[in-house]
Amino acid sequence: MEPFSQVELQLAARNHGMPLEALRYPVTPAGLHYLLTHYDIPAVDPSDFSLEIGGRVARPLALSLDELRTRQAVELAVTMECAGNGRALLSPRPLSQPWISEAVGTASWRGTPLAPLLAEAAPLDDALEVVFGGLDRGFEAGVEQSYERSLTLDEALSDDVLLAYEMNGAPLLPQHGFPLRLVVPGWYGMASVKWLARITVVAEPFAGHQQADAYRLRRDGDDEGTPLTRILPRALMVPPGIPDFPTRERTAVAGPIAIEGRAWSGWAPIATVEISADGGRTWAPAELGDRPTSRWAWRAWRYDWQAQAGEHVLSCRARDEAGKEQPAEAEWNVGGYANNGVQRVPLTVS
Repeated sequence: MEPFSQVELQLAARNHGMPLEALRYPVTPAGLHYLLTHYDIPAVDPSDFSLEIGGRVARPLALSLDELRTRQAVELAVTMECAGNGRALLSPRPLSQPWISEAVGTASWRGTPLAPLLAEAAPLDDALEVVFGGLDRGFEAGVEQSYERSLTLDEALSDDVLLAYEMNGAPLLPQHGFPLRLVVPGWYGMASVKWLARITVVAEPFAGHQQADAYRLRRDGDDEGTPLTRILPRALMVPPGIPDFPTRERTAVAGPIAIEGRAWSGWAPIATVEISADGGRTWAPAELGDRPTSRWAWRAWRYDWQAQAGEHVLSCRARDEAGKEQPAEAEWNVGGYANNGVQRVPLTVS
């Protein structure tokens, strides 16, 4: 594998993945949840904060944080995954945040549904999309910009899209979007805009950088690509045994070993998880845990393995109820997005 660049190391120092042993938690502790910040973390005084809802609407709104808290409140467990998860495993490796497989987490988000606020603002007949703007600013593609993403009006009106002000029972941490963020269940994390300050209804497709240029599946630099939306199915295991420092090579003792993990998909609930102990030549079904209380949260699974002495490569793969399943290897793309190829964990059993 080619050496990592200073650019990638700078990104890796600012952002972090979830240690895979944290798959044991149904809800990821906030400090272990994956984190990606495009620009700088903005300093926000909540007493001065106001969410503006405008554009192609009949009744523009401006709401303080306290006013948002007086609205209908719901709490929803959502598994969120970065679109670039697995990028560092591709060859050649796209130059960006070098995720391996840990860019994921499940949090319990509390906030108010977006749909009633949009209905109150009354989008006009020509309304097509809803643009969400954050307070974080920086340069990308040589242009100074805020982080902005859009959803179609129908997508924005989905029942489960939240304006979240709490994570795991506490106010949002600064790095997770304090004081307010968007949560779009089932979509890759780029859709869940942090430090949300502006919601603008527009009558034409949004052409901002994060929508029209970034987060698109492209075969090459000339390909216009297709936009990323929902999370492809993935299963991850808690790596068994104990690791070496710093290689993370793992060792276990022969005998019964419980292989455990989580699986999720943004398209449909998880239907099956399979395990291989021979590098993917043969597969066996894992036992699924109870369905999660939230449609959008990951599902536990377990496989009881009788480990024999020797060298093994453990793998896991998921299939959802829509028939989507993990490939052995994901197709390469320019941005290194949506790499849901199966996890492989080499293990020495002594």
